Amino acid sequence: MAALLQVRNLTLEYAQNEKREQVVSDLAFDVGAGEVLGFLGESGCGKTTVALALLGMLPANGRVASGSIQLRGRELLGLRESEWQRIRGAEMSMIFQEPASALNPVMRVGDQIAEVLRAHHSRVTGNIRESVLAMLGEVQLPAEIYSAYPHQLSGGQRQRIVIAQALICRPDLVIADEPTASLDSTTQAEILALLKGLKDRLGVAFIFISHNPAILQAFADRVAVFSQGTIVEEGASAKIFGSPTHPYTRSLLSSLPRIPYRLAVDESPLASGVPR
Repeated sequence: MAALLQVRNLTLEYAQNEKREQVVSDLAFDVGAGEVLGFLGESGCGKTTVALALLGMLPANGRVASGSIQLRGRELLGLRESEWQRIRGAEMSMIFQEPASALNPVMRVGDQIAEVLRAHHSRVTGNIRESVLAMLGEVQLPAEIYSAYPHQLSGGQRQRIVIAQALICRPDLVIADEPTASLDSTTQAEILALLKGLKDRLGVAFIFISHNPAILQAFADRVAVFSQGTIVEEGASAKIFGSPTHPYTRSLLSSLPRIPYRLAVDESPLASGVPR
């Protein structure tokens, strides 16, 4: 079966003081339909840069020097911005690390979710609000949240709104960039349980970026270990965490905390009250 996402020989550069610095080198990986691929590595190793490249969102000083990015067999590199806009949110979307920065502070959160839907379904009119309310239910938020502003919500609730934005158009692939990094440990576990439930119900594939091996061990089917802009080891989650072969992977796993996460959806603390 063909991969949902296929990346080959991807090399990325940033302009630095009139010179170009290679930040990602000759990267290759696949993501299958409904699969979770984890990106594991320390800060600054290129994980987020790859995520931005996959969505055509590199900053002005960044560029793809070479390689190929194919989504369902369609080459994405070289697309016009108008073509990228039709893909982002509809076929591939992103959950950002800091929901407070990703949300408009002066716009009601329900309208922000609806805006994504309108951007990709211009003929939809009467049922947009109903679709957003259904999506709020999917992320386990009450209907009255629709009219709230971001500052009125907790960090966990804001992250649920960002997740709702990413999933409202039912994309094939969601890139989650450290989506629990700014949350306390209890809310982290709740958000991870939510994401696992959404993955199972909707069949969406994920690229899940994290520096925390415990999160990926609980959530990812496969893991790609990043170091200095390249993948040094890739394999099934059980193999990477149980018997890593690369010295960097062994060093990384031994130096980071590995607090286990229980992600059984029916045991989620969300079942007993309003989510944080």
